[in-house]
Amino acid sequence: MKLLVIGCGQCGGRIADEFALLNKKAHVERGVYIVTNAIAVNTDVADLSGLHYIKSGYHHRVLIGANKTGGHGVGKINEMGAEIAKEDSDKVIESIGATKRFAETDAFMVIAGAAGGTGSGAISVITEELKERYPEKPVYNLIALPFRYEETTEERSIYNVGTCLKSAYLVADAIFLVDNQRYVRKHFSIRNNMAKINRQVVKPFYNVLCAGEETHAKYIGSRVLDAGDIIQTLSGWSVIGYGRTRIPRFKLPFEEKLDFRNKSSETHKGTQAMDEALCELSVKCNPTDAKKALYLLTSPPEEMNMDLIKNLSASLKGMATEAIIRSGDYPRGRGAVDITVILSELINSSKVMDYFSKTIEYINRAKKRQGRIDYEHLGIGETFKDIPSLLE
Repeated sequence: MKLLVIGCGQCGGRIADEFALLNKKAHVERGVYIVTNAIAVNTDVADLSGLHYIKSGYHHRVLIGANKTGGHGVGKINEMGAEIAKEDSDKVIESIGATKRFAETDAFMVIAGAAGGTGSGAISVITEELKERYPEKPVYNLIALPFRYEETTEERSIYNVGTCLKSAYLVADAIFLVDNQRYVRKHFSIRNNMAKINRQVVKPFYNVLCAGEETHAKYIGSRVLDAGDIIQTLSGWSVIGYGRTRIPRFKLPFEEKLDFRNKSSETHKGTQAMDEALCELSVKCNPTDAKKALYLLTSPPEEMNMDLIKNLSASLKGMATEAIIRSGDYPRGRGAVDITVILSELINSSKVMDYFSKTIEYINRAKKRQGRIDYEHLGIGETFKDIPSLLE
């Protein structure tokens, strides 16, 4: 599957930068392209200047709202970010039009941090514009949720998250949720933490995007997981996870290939990788809430067998009991069994509902301070309408 990636704001731009690096890795290691173009959109010149892998031309690093912000950002006011994105959306469309390999694009991936200003406001506006201009191509969002300290110390961040998530849900075909807090390493520096987190966010997409683009016959699986399978799976709130189990590099000479213990060990490695993938989902969730799911097995061909596929399918179905499951195998890699899992159409994401609830509380407190109606005792269903949409 080939994506055209658009990163909005500082967080979105840096994750898009990692997708650009992932594309280079795919080309060097596997001779395929998985990103037709990577574009960073921002109101801040410094943020655009800090990228490493996205090309530096104005069609790849797009500055918007310079007249309003002077190139210094919107200061966490996502309504301003949305307004600027509406006014300057033609710059993004122009950059997409300049993409040489655009005809090969299977889908768009628009990325942002939910708690910021530019990205939080712009992601839904750009998504809506893409849906109108290119109705034949799915538009997916990848939204990074804030760190715990941001939620507790920056009240405005919660409001930004709520309005961003609601607005994105109204227009995107699917939304990958990523919880930054799950990737934090306490003893790393801020720079190392951010770089590590962005890399971990992008890493699970590598095999899934490469599998359907393979051209070498020996690396094409018996059941190819291609763009069609991914598009049919992705809908609504979605999460992605990745697990890996190492394989011993050398086997002892006296070990029999058909020994029942080796057979059991192969199956166990796959199940272990599946368990890790489910434990490392980008947002903690209950798999039973998923209506759709897929998994991709990536390993050396000699490590794959029907028993392993059967056990992996049973393992995922046992967790995601309500989901329609698609699967594929990808005979690539050395020394490890890799599993990538996507759970989609999550009908009851507690993480999202918690943000909506907190956003409503924030709005109620603001209304109380202004002497307006007290909505404290109304439920989420009744007050969801009170969360502003950035699309209006």
